[in-house]
Amino acid sequence: MTTTSTSTPTTTAEAHVTPLQPLLHDEVVVLAAPTQAWSDRNGAVGTNPVHGYWTGDQRVVSAVGVSVTGSDLEPVSVAPASAREVVFSALLRGLDAPGADPDVRLDRRRTVRIDGVRETLRIEDRLASSAAGTDGRTLEVVVRITPDASGMDAVKGGGAPAPVPAVLAPDADAVGVRRASWTAGSVDVTLDAPGADVGLDDGDVVLTWRVPRARITELGWDCAVVAPDAVVGGATTPVTFSAPDGVADDRLRRWLVRAADDLDALRLTRPEGEFLAAGAPWFFTLFGRDSIWAARFLLSVDTSIAAGTLRVLAALQGTRTDPATAEQPGKVMHELRQATLAIDNDELSLPPLYYGTVDATALWVCLLHDAWRAGLPDTEVEALLPALERALAWMRDHGDDDGDGLLEYVDETGRGLANQGWKDSGDSVQWRDGTLAEGPIALCEVQGYAHEAAVHGADLLDAFGRSGGHDWRAWAARLAERFREAFWVRDEVGPYPAIALDAAKRPVDSATSNIGHLLGTGILSPEEEAVVAARVVAPDMASGFGLRTLSTTAAGYWPLSYHGGTVWAHDTAVVISGLVRSGHGAEARVLAEQLLAAAVAFDFRMPELHAGDAADEASRPAPYPAACRPQAWSAAAAFPVWVALR
Repeated sequence: MTTTSTSTPTTTAEAHVTPLQPLLHDEVVVLAAPTQAWSDRNGAVGTNPVHGYWTGDQRVVSAVGVSVTGSDLEPVSVAPASAREVVFSALLRGLDAPGADPDVRLDRRRTVRIDGVRETLRIEDRLASSAAGTDGRTLEVVVRITPDASGMDAVKGGGAPAPVPAVLAPDADAVGVRRASWTAGSVDVTLDAPGADVGLDDGDVVLTWRVPRARITELGWDCAVVAPDAVVGGATTPVTFSAPDGVADDRLRRWLVRAADDLDALRLTRPEGEFLAAGAPWFFTLFGRDSIWAARFLLSVDTSIAAGTLRVLAALQGTRTDPATAEQPGKVMHELRQATLAIDNDELSLPPLYYGTVDATALWVCLLHDAWRAGLPDTEVEALLPALERALAWMRDHGDDDGDGLLEYVDETGRGLANQGWKDSGDSVQWRDGTLAEGPIALCEVQGYAHEAAVHGADLLDAFGRSGGHDWRAWAARLAERFREAFWVRDEVGPYPAIALDAAKRPVDSATSNIGHLLGTGILSPEEEAVVAARVVAPDMASGFGLRTLSTTAAGYWPLSYHGGTVWAHDTAVVISGLVRSGHGAEARVLAEQLLAAAVAFDFRMPELHAGDAADEASRPAPYPAACRPQAWSAAAAFPVWVALR
């Protein structure tokens, strides 16, 4: 899905010095794209490298510590109010009277908005109004905040924080200092703390409140950010989608509600419209493939996000040939950043606007057609037809670089993504014996997307009185014939399409979830679709918690391999949608129930991916500990599941 690559195993001696990507599974995120705040489950910020306050790809705070004179903080609960807000509760037992009952409670409410983070501390002290009394004693509450200027790529690579100095300014409306400010990269940060003494100590901003003990004490701080050169912005318009009404299954209802809330918090904007950020923490920006699939999943309840996504991507559609950025005329982009993105300790380097994706262009056409069928007004569709024609032409003129009738890819620079389908890690295309395939690579699902785009693109051209429909249907027919000749292989379970053709046009014979993406695209005959439908629910592929990315029959299978045995919610949802469209409702319900079981295990916030262990060997799926969450297409996967189970 998103930019990553496999890591090289280290020896025990090397392990303590090798930077590693932070693990995320046990951490808490609060978000309102493009801003997010990460902490541990107790609310503490700074105990994991990913912790802090972020906007876009820039971290602005790396640590926040809270102390109350006379007592340790003993955490008792974390209660999310929404994607944007969470309350961490702790006890101040050092301030209690004798006895078993807790007397003093601290609730720490963290609220994230698109332009900052606010934290409020509420101390509730029953002794202050009891016969025991508090004898006029005071509380001293101290908060230490560490300004930071780490870039996202550095933190993801396991780098240390990058502290930056803050300056203080007097508050003109009160006595004393109340405000601190600093610059993190190109982001300006202002910290306000009403009622606090604000100082600097060893690089930290220190907030101190000295207040009498009272029945209820509230104090807090606000960290506001301004990013003048951001390439995306936060959405301020009312959300256009919600969980559907009347869902009888409580599990599914809760997943849909949580998913809709997360997707609302992931909304971003550009001048052309709104779209969904790919996910937290690393992908708070526009991704062609991710944003398209998330919008497509939402079409059962909303076309507005699809419309915005289509317009934004059309505005960035390629116009020239540039190997450095992988741009080509008519091509839909892969990823948009504010600056060049270094990956895996600078082994890869992606330009700010990067086009290294082989599938987003065809998927853009598929989204336009499906949005039209779902009710997108003709006027909005018609305005996008020139972009449709350019996208179709790219498939013919550039996607099929060697003229063999199939779409393939290769990174020409050595600095971009080696694999440019949704499974974009370095080891995602491998033979059944575990050997890596050599490119140029022609992925099976990409041929399906292209076939569907050509046929449905032709439908759009016909419907709006434009020429070319007949030619594109003929092109699609030739593609299907070429696919049938080249891709089918067999193992001990039976026949199936290979994941890809390699540079020598040999079918790479591992059985993968990619084959499920072919369903409903029209590239397979009904008989072939029945074979694929049976295979994706067979025990080697269906884990009980969703569809594995790689069959257990492959030598490279590992249940925690990023693209080689794990389960991705969006991947399973794509296959569920294809099963429904191809008339295999029973198989669709099998996978939908499996994904729903996983959603329950993850408290209805589906991570980017989880382990592919068999459900009959575990009561719940093991997490992939570095998985992003919330993730737009993982959250949106709830909607195809709802459609399949209706």
